[in-house]
Amino acid sequence: MITEFARHDVRPAPMSAALRGLTERERQVLTLIAEGLSNFEIAQRLHIGEGTAKTHIRHLLTKLDARDRVHLVITAYRSGLISPD
Repeated sequence: MITEFARHDVRPAPMSAALRGLTERERQVLTLIAEGLSNFEIAQRLHIGEGTAKTHIRHLLTKLDARDRVHLVITAYRSGLISPD
């Protein structure tokens, strides 16, 4: 569904100031969220605790003024951080 949405909105928006303000680790977490990984899977992939992964996600929600993980994924696609291919 997200891929289909992203295909209709193919023009990446310029990277927002909020997205530019993310740490490298937050960008990594956002990318993994967009790939559909769970908190546990993100923690395993990045060799961090699940609580740390949740903290990064909470920071992303705040920094990007996102309502939920779906909104984070949409932001990742629209910003060009993730491509629909």
